[in-house]
Amino acid sequence: MTITVTFIRHGESEDNLKGIWAGWKDAPLSDLGKKQAAAAAEFFSNTKFDTIYASPLLRANTTAQAIHGRQQAPFPSFIVTPNIREQHFGVAEGTSFAYIPTEHDTLDELFAQGIYPVLYHRDEKFPGAESLNDLALRAEKAIMECVIPHLQSEEVAHIAMVSHGLCISELIAALLRLDPDSRRDTSYKGLLNTAWTRATVSIKEVANFSEGLPPLDVQVTHVNVAGHLDGITPFTSDSTSENSEARKFFGGGGALSDERQKM
Repeated sequence: MTITVTFIRHGESEDNLKGIWAGWKDAPLSDLGKKQAAAAAEFFSNTKFDTIYASPLLRANTTAQAIHGRQQAPFPSFIVTPNIREQHFGVAEGTSFAYIPTEHDTLDELFAQGIYPVLYHRDEKFPGAESLNDLALRAEKAIMECVIPHLQSEEVAHIAMVSHGLCISELIAALLRLDPDSRRDTSYKGLLNTAWTRATVSIKEVANFSEGLPPLDVQVTHVNVAGHLDGITPFTSDSTSENSEARKFFGGGGALSDERQKM
């Protein structure tokens, strides 16, 4: 039995237009984001989803609702789960994005000055925030909650998970960790707004396997597909350095430094 999982990033939010940390900060879609969500909904209108899982945050939830609204009857289940929210940035939420920290200052010194730079290690985090490792653990819970039950039901299923750039990268990594033969050297960061990535999941045939979850066969078949956005003019007036770097961090704004991509 094989199921299909399609991961979809939300449309552009109003906070994407600002150079700020925006994880759980709940901004709605921008005007462009609404057009992107409508384009995604039109594209997926002929794709039969059995269940759509959505982040409760407005930018993802509104995108998911648009996709759900264009599905054909019988409509898929629509389930909101907090486990696929974006990474939480604690006290940095809503503050200015800083890509390059002040030379010689420690992180604690930067935090004391209200400066919140990109963190380069998976266990680093802002006060009251999640690290990437924390997000990875939450992503594992989301996979167990949203994907595995469909696999265990022995019914062909196609599910959608409408989430956020950093969270989706950890969701895919969590799914691949359940396949002992999967490649672990590919980054799934840098997803465009409403771009989709897809994986097929099945149980490996393992002789004499009797306890727990058997090893899975996970095949990533599509990555960062955004052809449905052709003809939609992107917003280009947010050209400040902070906005540009924030877009690179959250996805869809160009390649990050090699160090960040390897995280």
